[in-house]
Amino acid sequence: MLRAFALALGQMADPRVLRIWLKSLAATLAVFAVLALAGWWLLDRALGWAGLNETQLAAPEGLRGLIAALAVMLAGVVLWRIVALAVLQLFADEVVEVVEARHYPAAAASARQLGWHEELGASLRGAGRALLFNLIAAPFALVLLVTGVGAALVFTLVNALLLGRELQDMVWLRHRPVPHSPPPLSGSERFMLGLVVALLLLVPFANFLAPFLGAAAAAHLIHRKDFRP
Repeated sequence: MLRAFALALGQMADPRVLRIWLKSLAATLAVFAVLALAGWWLLDRALGWAGLNETQLAAPEGLRGLIAALAVMLAGVVLWRIVALAVLQLFADEVVEVVEARHYPAAAASARQLGWHEELGASLRGAGRALLFNLIAAPFALVLLVTGVGAALVFTLVNALLLGRELQDMVWLRHRPVPHSPPPLSGSERFMLGLVVALLLLVPFANFLAPFLGAAAAAHLIHRKDFRP
């Protein structure tokens, strides 16, 4: 695991990786901004429809909008992971291709190309799973909110499980010998892979790089396995 992440980190300065990263980052920020603005507008209107107007708040004008904005910012902590991974899956082929071209040329030559519809389907399914599992985890996180760290721990563990699977599939779908063949990484390996990336997503600035680092590390982990018939 450490070797895979060390190799992945060493390739982050590759100009080809930087170009893909910039495209992915721009798309992620654009999607995140649209969702955040839409969420703020909907929540502000919902508060108004619920009867919470500025007069009842007995506070300066715009406080309701501020409450909505703060709620959206808190939701963004979870939303960022979902959006970043969903967008990355659209560029996953390019990230993995760069890693394979440098370190595993034979595997790169035999990889199958995923159509845009397959990539989009994988991206939407991954985002859907992430949203569903985070919503399921939310009540448990709220109960543990008083502990100070319990809520963050719940979301980190849930996203570690999700990220491990998604990062593995980004590489595995290009190379699996036959449809529905078992993936090469064990459950513990997938969890550790996802956990490292989930923790990096909590670190300011490092969270922009974390999905790419995870995709590159997943490529190294999988190609170091003998999964071919």
